[in-house]
Amino acid sequence: MMDPDNIFKVAIYCRVSTKEQTTENQRIRLTEYTNQQGWQYDVFSEVQSTRKTRPVKAELLHRLRKNEYDGVLIFKLDRWARSSAELILEVKELIEKGIQFYSLSDNLDFSTSSGKLHFQILSAFAEFERELIRERTIEGIRRARLKGKTPGRPKKVQKIKRNVSEAGIYSKKLTKDNQLIMLSVFLRTSMNTYRLDICHEGLKVENPG
Repeated sequence: MMDPDNIFKVAIYCRVSTKEQTTENQRIRLTEYTNQQGWQYDVFSEVQSTRKTRPVKAELLHRLRKNEYDGVLIFKLDRWARSSAELILEVKELIEKGIQFYSLSDNLDFSTSSGKLHFQILSAFAEFERELIRERTIEGIRRARLKGKTPGRPKKVQKIKRNVSEAGIYSKKLTKDNQLIMLSVFLRTSMNTYRLDICHEGLKVENPG
């Protein structure tokens, strides 16, 4: 008989963005998987979350930091985080505390050798993303100065849009969700063959040849 004190216990985290959506489909798939593994679990469901307000996730992180769970199970990476930076920082913290992290739909287990490799790739892309934005910002400032403009925070929305366009960022807004879309595309394309451009639909991948 299995020692109940040694049963692996996970926190299942489900998230949707609006009240019109439901976490039920995620919950069913995730609880089926935990039952197959013989794990104990608690379900944390987040509905109508915003970019800055996710109280259920905040409570879960608090309990994870107290080592109440051995692992976290989610349906997809974008259900946990809305940016690659957020994902990397939080998953890295959990891994360093010995907490395992699983994404069912992505077939990722960051405790395995292949999972650790994936995490290194994600970390490298997050750094690439930061450098890309920094370089485009610097280029935008240089172009603005060549045109006799004074760099600084624009006072009007139209000026913000114009300066962003000058920086070479072809989007009305770089959303956090689109950062994870970019990350997924990056893993499937060669940086030597394709040019990645941010656009208002998400990510535009162009073949310069």
